[in-house]
Amino acid sequence: MNKSYVTTGKPKAAGAVYRAALGSTLPTTAAATLDQAFVELGHISEDGLTNNNSPSAETIKDWAGQVVLTVSTEKPDTFALTFIEALNPEVAKGIYGADNVTVTGQTGYSITVNAQAVEHYSYVIDIALTSGGMKRIVIPEGSITEVGEIVYKADEAVGYNVTIEALPDSSSNNHYEYVVYSA
Repeated sequence: MNKSYVTTGKPKAAGAVYRAALGSTLPTTAAATLDQAFVELGHISEDGLTNNNSPSAETIKDWAGQVVLTVSTEKPDTFALTFIEALNPEVAKGIYGADNVTVTGQTGYSITVNAQAVEHYSYVIDIALTSGGMKRIVIPEGSITEVGEIVYKADEAVGYNVTIEALPDSSSNNHYEYVVYSA
């Protein structure tokens, strides 16, 4: 047992979630400098980040009702978070598609909402650990597969609650994790 292995995770002060076009150079360590193609997507809600990669299986029973085989049916790898920089055009591009967001200089942007498929991107998520270390999650290809209700209230930040599904890369890996104990 080693209590120094116990940690919490929070965003790095300089940003935590980044997105780049597919084919951008991906980092292979927790401390590597990110390719300039990655754009920072701003603040995430206090609910943080949730990763779900639990497998599903079906059981096959014989005539007597005994389980004789378990067959793996799927193992989705998803990340849930809420972007709360609702005025960030880079966030809007990820939600609605880059072709559907038109930036109008420094004064704002417009969004066209339609049924067009949203682009897949590479994602990097940096997590500061209480030990002074860092964890980096690299998703070579991710797709926003769910967007929750968008709520507009006087006492609550407007946010985009999203689910990013990590898709298999050419090596059949959905995502990679790199940890350094102290930065």
